Amino acid sequence: MDELLTIGEVAERTGVSTATLRFYEAESLLRSVRTAGNQRRYDREVLRRVSFVRIAQQVGLTLDEIRAHLASLPQERTPTKADWARLSRSWRPRLDEQIAVMQRLRDQLDECIGCGCLSLRACALYNPGDTAARFGAGARYLLGDPPTRPDR
Repeated sequence: MDELLTIGEVAERTGVSTATLRFYEAESLLRSVRTAGNQRRYDREVLRRVSFVRIAQQVGLTLDEIRAHLASLPQERTPTKADWARLSRSWRPRLDEQIAVMQRLRDQLDECIGCGCLSLRACALYNPGDTAARFGAGARYLLGDPPTRPDR
């Protein structure tokens, strides 16, 4: 057990509190082994898993999504670079869409974003009669739906 890390060492190394590590473990995002004195010990590879969880949360993945991605990694050995590459490819489309939404937000925030509010003068031009509502709730143009022309 000398090569295993204590919960305090993992917390210090990852910048995550011990309470958060316990929560991640309760949510089946991490695994630990117990010493004879019932103290948690973690394999070194847990550092990468914690980093993945933190980044995945920052980009908006839910705990269920994170859990599913982590479950795709091998449990019987430390994941390799190829394992992590395979995992990251699986959520690349979601990141690409989030990047596109952020770029549209940056570029269109001061214009009509198709929210259907009709509160701006431009809404009468870009969203006459609240046509954006037919796409669904929220900022439809920002989410990628094309603005409709009044004659369509």
